[in-house]
Amino acid sequence: MLIIPVKDGENIDRALKRFKRKFDRTGTKKALRDRKNYNKPSVVRRAQLQKAQYIQHLRDQEEM
Repeated sequence: MLIIPVKDGENIDRALKRFKRKFDRTGTKKALRDRKNYNKPSVVRRAQLQKAQYIQHLRDQEEM
């Protein structure tokens, strides 16, 4: 549970912005989306490998 203390005289928009930032950093939304559908471990592993290969390819292109 996220707790955002609102200071006296603080604008509610600023407090809302802090809440949204804190919510994004916790990764709650991503975790909920991941749990929505079951993915087999082999599919997850394959996606991680493909992402690593893509990032490595980008880094190789950058070095050239």
